[in-house]
Amino acid sequence: MPRSDARHTSGGGRRTARRAARAARRDARARRRWPRRVGLTALALVLVATGVVVSGVADPVVAPVAEPLRRAAEDAFDSVSDSVTGSLPGASQDEDPTDPLAVAAPAALGLTTPTPAAVPAEPVTDQPVDAAAVRRALRGPLAADVLGPHVSVAVADLDGDLALSRGGAAIPASTTKLLTSASALRLVGAGTTFSTTTVLQGRRVVLVGGGDPLLASSPVDDDTWPARADVVTLARRTAATLVRDLADAPAGRRTLRVGYDDTLFSGPGFNSTWPLGYRGEVAPPTSALWVDEGSSLTGSGYSTDPAADAATVFTAALRDALAAQARTGQVRVRLVGSASPVTSTQAAATLASVESAPVGQLVERLLQVSDNQVTEVLLRHVGLAARGTGSIAAGLAGVRRVLTSLDVPLPRRQEDGSGLSRRNRIDPRTFVGLLAAAADSDEDDPLRGLFPGLPAAGSTGSLTYRFADAPAAAVGHVRAKTGTLSNVTSLAGVALDADGTPLVFALLADRVADVDELSARDALDRAAAALGACACGG
Repeated sequence: MPRSDARHTSGGGRRTARRAARAARRDARARRRWPRRVGLTALALVLVATGVVVSGVADPVVAPVAEPLRRAAEDAFDSVSDSVTGSLPGASQDEDPTDPLAVAAPAALGLTTPTPAAVPAEPVTDQPVDAAAVRRALRGPLAADVLGPHVSVAVADLDGDLALSRGGAAIPASTTKLLTSASALRLVGAGTTFSTTTVLQGRRVVLVGGGDPLLASSPVDDDTWPARADVVTLARRTAATLVRDLADAPAGRRTLRVGYDDTLFSGPGFNSTWPLGYRGEVAPPTSALWVDEGSSLTGSGYSTDPAADAATVFTAALRDALAAQARTGQVRVRLVGSASPVTSTQAAATLASVESAPVGQLVERLLQVSDNQVTEVLLRHVGLAARGTGSIAAGLAGVRRVLTSLDVPLPRRQEDGSGLSRRNRIDPRTFVGLLAAAADSDEDDPLRGLFPGLPAAGSTGSLTYRFADAPAAAVGHVRAKTGTLSNVTSLAGVALDADGTPLVFALLADRVADVDELSARDALDRAAAALGACACGG
């Protein structure tokens, strides 16, 4: 497994040159800089102080809250010369059991906020972060004995200038998903979708996996978000095409077999750095072809051969669809035998296809609910985009390419995309550098797609039931990606302090005692909440 020990110091490389150039231009840009910072702060305000993203919301439950928020936000941002909100994809609360009406709206937008709700901070202009105030805010929460002997922390402003950094690399757990998500957005593209297709190759119908991580075994409800393609719909479309194209064929040519092709991804399906006990219990082998994220057809655990299981489900659905066609008087097409693995050729005629949700929506979902399977599939797509190979190694190379292009410190060691590996070692500066780069990016940069997926403290996703004992005024000011393994807890995201100063942060503790795991998680919640409650603007 390729590893990288390359690291950039916070003052090295292109980031140093960029900061020097920024400093040289600071006085000349003084009159022009504040609108951009107001825009960035307004973005942080909307993303942190609410659980609803201000653009593109289609969900009928969320829309009554999101639409007036969106309109008011657009009015407010129209007066800002360098608005930063235009490219954010729509958010959804389908994975969130909390009523969106319980999420506080920014007071600056003049909207009615249901009670109880945290009071969001007013945004400020170009205000530096007070490093001493950050240290004071975190001193108590991070000194908790339950966090164990190794706690790593980094806090920075939206320019990436560090206010606090200590502890070094640690096991990051699922905060690793931020790196994979950013790389997928940048290299694969937020609007990219993945096709699952069927082709006719000789007398065999071949199901070709395109790496759709959410391909379903049957049609899902229309209000499911993101939308799912499914193999039953694909089977029905395939049957209709077969019946049409083989209507005049001899009976012998209307007897077909089924094959399946999962060769889009390469290399081992199961990450060698994961404990063997994960196989079938925590994760399936990553495959370009599966249904229901590789869940076992028995309904318990995960499949050890998800592509074969997907083909089994598809074959049964295709038989049913062909029988239904025959009952309507159409020509009879028969399937014989069971599905077997094959490699499709470019010469094979396409029969039908279904499309996945776009990458931007997949990223939003995987960050909200910390979806390991979706993340590992996207890592393979990063590998295809970076090196033309859908392997773990190629995917990790793509992650390093993206981080290097952003002048973000590289992981000391990264073995997977989801953070399940206990061999990962990542400095918290990597996470704050990435989040700062996303905030500092152009408004049409796909990196902006990181922010809608960050769970809101006490409101959405994996933070829905957390921050219970945090200061009430801070709860609405934090959005972050969670991370949990045995003896490991982590949190990385963005906080808006009491003065309206946006901060990016990463908190990692990787030597937590078994009995202290829940208490350690609460301690990190209190630390993040302390950033939201502090007056850290200089």
